[in-house]
Formats: sequence, structure tokens, C-alpha cells
Amino acid sequence: MRMQPNSEFAGEPMAAGSAPTAIELSDASVTFGRGARAVPALSTTTLRIAEGEFVALVGPSGCGKSTILRLVSGLTRPTTGVVIVGGREVAARAMRVGMAFQNPTMLPWMTIEKNIMLPLKIVEPFRSQFRKLRKTEFRDKANAPLEQVGLKGFGGRYPWQLSGGMLQRANLCRALIHEPRMLLLDEPFGALDQFTREELWGILQQLWMTHRPTVLLVTHDLREAGFLASRICVMSARPGRILDDSRVDFARPRTVAMTFEPDFVALNQKLRAFIVDARTAAREGA
Repeated sequence: MRMQPNSEFAGEPMAAGSAPTAIELSDASVTFGRGARAVPALSTTTLRIAEGEFVALVGPSGCGKSTILRLVSGLTRPTTGVVIVGGREVAARAMRVGMAFQNPTMLPWMTIEKNIMLPLKIVEPFRSQFRKLRKTEFRDKANAPLEQVGLKGFGGRYPWQLSGGMLQRANLCRALIHEPRMLLLDEPFGALDQFTREELWGILQQLWMTHRPTVLLVTHDLREAGFLASRICVMSARPGRILDDSRVDFARPRTVAMTFEPDFVALNQKLRAFIVDARTAAREGA
């Protein structure tokens, strides 16, 4: 028996409350290439995310999750429709955005501290003050989040001297140092072992609760989505569309132990059923 899309969703995103809208996709679609070589990556999609929300995108591989992330960041333009971020069409004005990927992409010739300060060297209003404050205020600004994520004293080390989990913690610090209004995460913990991943869930949750940026997370890990997100959007197989948009109302701060409780397991089973059905439908339609 196939899962049916959430009737509350029914093609429109769920209400995000009274907070202003941070991200809005309005009938946005993406097709790569033209003519016979055209590849539809994202079906017509409408999605609204309120300021301060933590939204996770889950679905089969190649369903368009990362395409939505690229639309929001301005790295990809919609083929049809409009993408509004911070009240303006994407690329209409600069906006502070933090990004973290599966690979931490630290520059190996720079210390962790200097890697974390890179956004301050690039993004205004910090850029114009960088030369003056890089050895004082900005240095303290880089080391404060390192202490918060358990890396106190590691600012002077080089990336090759840290483990994968430590590098991802530093990567999160770099993504947040310039006080972004929005954080875009593309499977940031996908390459880590389970125990390190769960530890970083707690760190990211605490960072979000402290700073409250709008977060859009792409993940294949359903437990990760349930642990971190305030909403989870399930996508169909390519060309992707949103099948279900549900709120996650578990109390915060959430713990790993909570992910084994009946209500959490039921949420995972619901999400898994949507994804299994989406993959089955794609195979039958092939």
C-alpha cells in the first residue's frame, strides 16, 4: 500500500506561523540542457520557509534536494518560476549565507583559526575591517565558537592535524562566523561514523538554538532529519517534487535516546514509506 501525500500539504506548503518568510520557491522548476538532451531535475515546486525555521529535505538519490539548495543559494537559476530569499529575488542583492558540505574543504596551508576567519575577509561589513581587526577582535570571534564545539586550543593547528569529525565542527564554526541569516547544509555529516555524526547533531542543534538562523538541510539520514529539523519535506524521485511537508514537534533540546522512542520511530517509518514508494513509482514508470 502506497503512502498518500499529506492532505494538509496538498500541493501547498504548511503554514510557517507568524514569522516573516525567509525562503520562497514559487512554481520553481529546473531543467538542465535543452532539446533532446534536456534533463528535468526538479518539477514545479512551491515551498515557503519562515525565518528561524530548521527544514530538512529528504528523498531518493537524485531527486532534486541539492538542486533546491543551489536555487536558494543562487548557484542555479530556475528554469521556470521564482525563488525569493529574504524578500528579494535571488541574486537581486547580496545576503549573508553560511554553507557546509560533506567535505569540510579547509585550506591545508592555513591554520584552523585562519580558515574559520575566511568569511570575515570576504563578507561585508567585516571585510573592510579585516586588516585592522584580524589579530584582535576577529581572532577572538573565531576562537569563541571553537570553544563552543569542543575545539578550544585547536585554532593554531592545521587541517591535516585534525580528525574528520573535528574538521566538520570547525566547518560549522566557519559557516556561522559571519553571522549569516541563513545556513545551507548539504549532507554535512554524511562521511562520518555514526557516533561522531550523532555528537555533531547535538552540536548543530545547540548552535541553531543559540543563533537561530534559517536552516535548510539536505540529508539521506532520516534520524538526522528528525533529530534536527522543525519541518521535514519528503521529495519524490527525479524530477523531484515535494510529496509531504510535516512539522516535527519533539521537545528541544533533543537527545539521541529520543530517536529510539516509539513516536520518533513512527516518524522514521512514515518518512521511509514515502521514500520507498517514490523509488518504486520511479522504477515502474521507467
